[in-house]
Parts: sequence; C-alpha cells; structure tokens
Amino acid sequence: MNKLYDTTCAKTSKLFIHSYSTSFSYASRVLNKSIRPHVYNLYAFVRMADEIVDTFEDHPQYELLDQFEEDLKFAIQHRISANPILHAFQQTFHQFNFEEDLVFSFIYSMRYDLEHQGCETEEKLKKYVWGSANVVGLMCLKIFTKGCQKHYEQLKDTAIALGSAFQKVNFLRDLKDDLYGRKRNYFPILHHQQLDQSTKLKIIKDIEREFQLAYPGILKLPKSAKISVYIAYQYYKRLLIKLKKSSVKKIKENRIRVSNKEKLWVVLESYLKLNFI
Repeated sequence: MNKLYDTTCAKTSKLFIHSYSTSFSYASRVLNKSIRPHVYNLYAFVRMADEIVDTFEDHPQYELLDQFEEDLKFAIQHRISANPILHAFQQTFHQFNFEEDLVFSFIYSMRYDLEHQGCETEEKLKKYVWGSANVVGLMCLKIFTKGCQKHYEQLKDTAIALGSAFQKVNFLRDLKDDLYGRKRNYFPILHHQQLDQSTKLKIIKDIEREFQLAYPGILKLPKSAKISVYIAYQYYKRLLIKLKKSSVKKIKENRIRVSNKEKLWVVLESYLKLNFI
C-alpha cells in the first residue's frame, strides 16, 4: 500500500472535519494520538454523507448518495478508494472490526432524510436515531476500547444513550432550519402539538434522562478517550441548558449556539472536574 496516499487521505479527513465543526475540534484535540486519526476518519465519513443530504439541494442528491454508498462498499471490500475520505475510513473500519450493519444503518438514516420529512412515531424516531447517531457512538466506542470486546459490551448501552442525547440536542438546536427550512420534523410530539413551553420541556426531560444514563459510562472510558468525550458531554449539556432557558420564539427564529469563549471554558472546566472525580 502507498504510505504517502494513506497519510494524505488521513490529513484530508482531519482537514475536512476541522473545517466543518469547531466544537468537534475542541473535543478531538485532547484525544490520545493513538486513536485521534481514527476518530477523524470516522467523523469525516459521517460528515460527508450528512453534507450530501443537507446541503447539496441543487445537485442530484439521491444519485450522489447512491454513488457514495457504492464507493463505500467497494472501499470496504477492496481496502482502497479513490475517494480520500472513504479510503481513510475503510482503514479504520478494518483496524477496529466495525460491523457492516453499523455502517449501513447510518447510510439508511441518511437516505431516510431524502425520502421522508421527519419521524411521525416514536418507533420511526428510534430507528432513525439508531442509524444517525447510536451507531456512530458505537463505532467510536470500538475505537476507544481498542478491540477489547468485554469493555465494549460493558459500555455499549451508555454509548447508545449518549449518541441519542447528542442527536436530540442537535434536533432541538436546528429546529429553525429543519422544521421551517427543510420541512423535517424529527420529534413525534410536534406532529400532533405545536412547539410551546410544555412540549419543549417534555423533549428536554427525555434528553436529560439519556444524559443521566450515559454519564457513568463516560467515567469508565479508557484514559485515552475519557477527557474528550467528557468535554463533548459538557458542551452538549451547556447547549441543552441554553435551549431550556431560551424562549420558544427564540428557538424557532434562531440557532442557539455556545460561543467559542464558552467552548474554551468547557474545556478548562472539564479538565478541572475530571481531576476531582
């Protein structure tokens, strides 16, 4: 295998994800160097598929996603791809023995976004979140536990809860763009009721429950990953607090954010808190 090509593809994944996500950049920089490139490879793959679905409206999205999936299958089977991000991803896929079901469940949820306008029932929401978030958390856990199946199984349920919580925070934060822009409604309750203070708090209560389920698992993660995941956890909790304090009108009209200054404080605060846990 061409080491120069491997290295260039890994650098491409890193550049891609840092260009698209400042919050991810803050958390990923404190991952141990032994696993950091693999997390970049995973999230660049996820982000690329997400971009096809969310931002390529003026292009043939179905065909692009179909081609992306075919290229993914080829990359996994032949352990090479002319797409740098897929090439980097397949290396991580094979090194950590990802189950194909995890990967293609993710593609299912991406295609769901092109074919549906949200989730009308709790069953549909659960299946969508499984593919769009839970499997990503499980692939991360595969990387964090470095192939130790026993450790992976111990933390599996908490990883699923954390992925679900993160995704639902994103849904609430992006409500303006999703519901009023793309006409996607991920929360079943909003198919039957208007978003008001009561329904907002019901959604937030469910997310808070998942955060509580996830927290013990974060503390049991290997040292190489714990601080990074803890930072992401604290960042999303802070974002949820801001959403809880924001009026329904503000959520409908604005994308609630955590400032870069606040993100830096989350990093410092997380380091301090972990030293006392």
